[in-house]
Parts: sequence; C-alpha cells; structure tokens
Amino acid sequence: MLILGLTGSIAMGKSTMAMQFHQEGIPVHDADQAVHDLMAVGGAATAEVASLFPEAQNPDGSIDRPTLGRLVFNNGEARQQLEGILHPLVRQNRDDWLKSHEDDGAWCVALDVPLLFETGGEKDCDATVVATTSPYQQRIRALSRPGMTPDRLDAILELQMPDKMKRDQADFVIPTSYGRLVSLFYIRQCLEQCRLFGTSFKREQPSMKTH
Repeated sequence: MLILGLTGSIAMGKSTMAMQFHQEGIPVHDADQAVHDLMAVGGAATAEVASLFPEAQNPDGSIDRPTLGRLVFNNGEARQQLEGILHPLVRQNRDDWLKSHEDDGAWCVALDVPLLFETGGEKDCDATVVATTSPYQQRIRALSRPGMTPDRLDAILELQMPDKMKRDQADFVIPTSYGRLVSLFYIRQCLEQCRLFGTSFKREQPSMKTH
C-alpha cells in the first residue's frame, strides 16, 4: 500500500487538495481532525489536557481549541507539554487507520499533515505532495480567516518551514492558484505516476515532480 504525505503551509490550499484526493478515491487521514476527536467529549486526550490547561475546558468537558491555542502559541514549554500528550495518540490513531485500510486492500492512502516536514513525518511516507500558491494569494486567504491578523500570520509562518523548502523536498507539487480543475489535473498526474511505481516510487524516482 502506497502512503502519500499531503502538506502545505497555512492558506496554501492543502485542505482543498486533500478533499480532491479523497474525491479521486484515495482515503485521507486528517491529523487535525484526529486532534479534534482526541479533545472532544470523552476523547482520549481530554482529561490530561484539561488537567494541564483548565482554562481551556468547556462546560461539557471538551477542550476549546481556540483558547488552548492562545495559551500555548507563544509558550514553548506549554506547547511541548501539549505535543507530548497529543503526538503519541495521533500516531496510534494513524497507525490503526493505516492497518484498517491495508487490511481492506487499499492500493494508496494519504496522510494530511500540516507540519509534515517540520516533524519528520515524511519518513513514514512513500512520497510527499505539497500544495502551493503565491505569497500574495496565501496572505489574502489567510487574512480572510476569522481572528487572523497580520502579526498572528507572521508568527505562524515563523513556525513553519518556508514554502520553497517544502517544494524542494516534495515529490509532487500541486499549484492551487488557478482553480480546482488545474489542481485536479496535477493530482491525477500524481496518482498516475504512483500507480506506475507503487511503493518503489520513493526509492527509484526521487526527483520526479508534477510542477
């Protein structure tokens, strides 16, 4: 089973790209959704996170992620504590998901991971796919999000690997500036090459790009 790693910096179009992979019949594991589920009512991480960050606990017992984000955003020690709780649980969730799809005979699956390269997650993938757009378009998209400010965006970008470095490391680059049909063209090219080379792709075709 071929494992693709889908990633991209903030507002680059990664979520839309992941949705298009799913529409092409590729199961997609969403790391962000896994974190959301872990901190929902009764989630595996809810009690431990609440004990460390009681201000972020909702009346129903779940964790308010925006509040939690504000608590850890500029606090490296708090962020490391949170990651120490969440990362092992997300990995276990991912591994169980992969095993399930492998047992079902899937030929290819995708892992949607925002900080794939930053966390070394590409080592768990046979090939990597990066969504990209221009810096101008990125800022326009990001600043249209509720609660986003120029200063907050700049701080987020400081924590992420520059887009050029991601593109240089990726096996496939999917442009998202020109509409979904153009992105879909590149996604289908990616999947065609993956069908040809299978799990040997990364070893035998390290420099192939779609863009």
